[in-house]
Amino acid sequence: MLRCDALVVGGGPAGSTCARVLTQAGWNIVVLDRARFPRDKVCAGWVTPGVFSLLDLDQAEYRATGLTMQEITGFRTSVIGRPSLETRYPEIVSYAIRRCEFDDFLLRRSGARVIGSTPLASLVRQGDMWIANDEIHAPVVVGAGGHFCPVARQLRGGADVVRPVVAKEAEFRVEDENTSSVTGDTPELFFCRDLEGYGWCVRKGGYLNIGLGRRDNGDLNPHIREFVDFLERRGLARRASLVRWCGHAYLACGVGRRPLVGDGVLVAGDAAGLAYPESGEGIKPAVESGRLAAETLVAAGGRAHVDDLRPYETALRLRYPAASRTPDALAGVVKSIGRVLLGSRAFTRHVLIDRWFLHAHT
Repeated sequence: MLRCDALVVGGGPAGSTCARVLTQAGWNIVVLDRARFPRDKVCAGWVTPGVFSLLDLDQAEYRATGLTMQEITGFRTSVIGRPSLETRYPEIVSYAIRRCEFDDFLLRRSGARVIGSTPLASLVRQGDMWIANDEIHAPVVVGAGGHFCPVARQLRGGADVVRPVVAKEAEFRVEDENTSSVTGDTPELFFCRDLEGYGWCVRKGGYLNIGLGRRDNGDLNPHIREFVDFLERRGLARRASLVRWCGHAYLACGVGRRPLVGDGVLVAGDAAGLAYPESGEGIKPAVESGRLAAETLVAAGGRAHVDDLRPYETALRLRYPAASRTPDALAGVVKSIGRVLLGSRAFTRHVLIDRWFLHAHT
């Protein structure tokens, strides 16, 4: 039998951030993850300076590790097949990282005990304790296992009824300069003509990440095939049809509310459905929610009744409010306007990039 003050299920950015804050507060923390770290995690993976602040991590400290940290000072955007706009900044506005490196670094830095290669097979409540996999006893469980987190599923009493955003992406080494014309300091974003999703090319030092995500309910594969053909014809990723593409899903914040707390349980990150609806970014919401979950537990002084944890839910609802839905009758008009606005330098910089992708307003 293994006893701890809190069990964190999932060792990604939400779980590792929560584990570190609790460990620094003197808690005995166990992190359980079905993967063995460093794990293969394909993700566009750019993080703003604000993420480093939430992590109490100096950019120089991370850079000193020798891990990939590509400085970003601009973006190139377009609707697929149309002319692109380049937006440049006089300073570094973001950093491209490799999630296989970044997540492993954060988890090791947490100082928590990590049990890898072990999925959560059972979670039973007995009195004031949770018993996980018949051997780990903890008064508190934090579910941070992504969109399919078993803790979140148990908290809401079943599978999601809201269809998630789906995406496919690939990350591979750039063998030579003929592999891709994408430059490291300027990620490229390509919006689908129906504005139901977007693709990207992000250079990370010696690696290239390409992907496409959509929020409609149709088959993603035809869109992927069209995008691959586009990338290869443009010289953006000449091996796009030859590399291994991986799929994942997430729920954008405000689209189908999930329960966030229960007696002795909280969920964070993608398990809570917090990804930004415009960009799909989940790293900053994961880090912020993981930190907030830990701070709520510390402030509760060891109490873990649902009422003690409610401040966490209240704070997250304020930070990540319900998304407004465009009426069906206006959807076509809005998309027509959107395609025009994507050709505007002012809209692209101040709304699309600054507000939706960099979240400079926060």
